[in-house]
Amino acid sequence: MFEVFAVAADTWSPATPGPGAVTDPTPADDTRRPTARAPARVTVVVATWNRRRELERTLARLRALPKRPPVIVVDNASSDGTADLVATGFPDVRLVVLPANRGGAARNIGVRLARTPYVAFSDDDSWWEPRALHAAVRALDRHPRLAVLVARIDLGDGRLDHVSRKMAQGALGREPDLPGPSVLLFPACAAVVRRDAFLDVGGFDELLFFGGEESLPALDLAVSGWGLAYVPEVTARHAPSGLRGDSARRLALHRRNDLLVTWMRLSAGRALRRTGALAIEALRDPLARDTLRQVLLRLPAALARRRRVPRAWERRLEVLHELE
Repeated sequence: MFEVFAVAADTWSPATPGPGAVTDPTPADDTRRPTARAPARVTVVVATWNRRRELERTLARLRALPKRPPVIVVDNASSDGTADLVATGFPDVRLVVLPANRGGAARNIGVRLARTPYVAFSDDDSWWEPRALHAAVRALDRHPRLAVLVARIDLGDGRLDHVSRKMAQGALGREPDLPGPSVLLFPACAAVVRRDAFLDVGGFDELLFFGGEESLPALDLAVSGWGLAYVPEVTARHAPSGLRGDSARRLALHRRNDLLVTWMRLSAGRALRRTGALAIEALRDPLARDTLRQVLLRLPAALARRRRVPRAWERRLEVLHELE
């Protein structure tokens, strides 16, 4: 299923199909699964950009999952043949090709297209272990306040991602109506979300593009009364791509977005202190100077989105040492 979409702001609409594109002839509520099977409860959404080989491996792993959940790939205008790979090698996958790179916000389109109550995110270099999605659906069904289930991230050879190790400490405790320790952030590559709740808070914000873009919807969901929990019985596998780029640059993107989210949701005093600290660092560090430039360019849009959260939520972030 190959679709080309024209996207403006945070809306989407089918565009005139390009060369080789096939318009979707099926009804909007079609789940892309044989009618003899029970309706799917979870859809896997993958956003990708120029990682053809990694995506091929991920889709092969997802195709091998029990009950083969529906998969939607949103291609951020890749130039490496990604769309052709998916269209020819994985015809059962619904493919959306965007005219421009929208970063992490591309996932929102996949979530809207999903016709299941839950959506599991995979990156193009991550996938779900067998039975993981079954366990996630069961947990979400049994815990109606749960909006985000955060899985354990296996890096291979029994190694856990540092995010999983931190969440397992349960610094915020465990609420009685949730299936695991409470959290306030989530890595998209290991998250299963309640579709309607995720869309109600706006999903991923295009202003943040990529790099810690999960912080904003996580905080908005929590403040809205939804639960987020770490559930180590559910496992996602992550094989970090060698095409991720320089680690210092990735950290700078996270720092930029953490500061933007601070301006969008936390106290003005905290935002000013952190911006001032970055400005002082920028006097001697070119990377910090570029990060500050990017923050200032986006600051008017961030301020237009500003909604201060109650102080209690800032204290919880302080406990976790997040957005610092």
